[in-house]
Amino acid sequence: MWYKRNEAQKRYSLFFSSTSLAGAFGGLLASAIGKLDGVRNYSGWRWIFILEGTLTVIVGIIFFFVFPAFPEEAKWLTEEERTYVKARLKADQGNNAAERKIKLSDVATVMKDYRIWLGGFMYLGLIVPAYSYAFFAPTIIKTYNYSPIQTQLHSVPPWAASFVFSFVVAVVSDWTRHRAFFAIAPLAITISAFAVLLVIHTNTTVEYAVLHLVTIGTYGCLPIIVCWFQMNLGGHHRRAIGSAWQIGFGNLGGIIATYLFLDSDAPYFTKGYAVCLGFVVLSAFSSTLYLISIYIENRRRSKMVTDVGLSDYEKTEMGDLNPEYRYMY
Repeated sequence: MWYKRNEAQKRYSLFFSSTSLAGAFGGLLASAIGKLDGVRNYSGWRWIFILEGTLTVIVGIIFFFVFPAFPEEAKWLTEEERTYVKARLKADQGNNAAERKIKLSDVATVMKDYRIWLGGFMYLGLIVPAYSYAFFAPTIIKTYNYSPIQTQLHSVPPWAASFVFSFVVAVVSDWTRHRAFFAIAPLAITISAFAVLLVIHTNTTVEYAVLHLVTIGTYGCLPIIVCWFQMNLGGHHRRAIGSAWQIGFGNLGGIIATYLFLDSDAPYFTKGYAVCLGFVVLSAFSSTLYLISIYIENRRRSKMVTDVGLSDYEKTEMGDLNPEYRYMY
């Protein structure tokens, strides 16, 4: 609730791109930490968990204390600054409903909106390939006849490429004030990449190059999908419930991903690539339906009378269901 919709994508992408950075540096760190094998009688993989886990815990504790609250609760802003922040957000998204305890009836009301369900499937379809690559990149890459250390090092370039691509797409998306194209285009890239991996089995150079397209498409699209859907939800309550649903439901894909790229399926991993392809198609289909639905809804609202007799309180409680609200494409 800090940024206008056309300012949010860079922030979302930077947050989600931490996955890409972790993958890139994780490969480098793993190759280095792996050399600690035997130190204090611990295996190399144990040192990876100890050192990287400790860093994660420390950073988490720090951010617990420094992460900012909502503008109206930020003590380090003056009253004038808080008023300014709320005013610019109101101009972009309308009034936000006052913060209050969310009830089960609120959840039931929000979940009656079919677009909320579409948001979940948009995310689920990308989480399966995203987690699959995050979990099994070394498993896949080692079939290209690399040593364990070379495997870790060769996992870095796809992650680095996805980080650069994701941030470039985010900047252009905010600049053009558009989301749909920048979601659907990476989805098309990912679909094409998995299709190639299903049929190419004898050229490891091509397969490795196509893995770059998998990461570019998947991790380039993930933050777009999340930002597009969540920033189109008006009001604290609808955004909180809708965001929790999208992330919570979508992350079930992580369970599916753990069974897709088993050593017994090497070196072709036909099952894994086919399932990932199917889920990306699901995401593309859901994204297209979402785009069509908000386009139709915006046109319908534009034809309505300006004053529909709602009080300011009713408008803020309705969030993006307020007839005066317009969805971002």
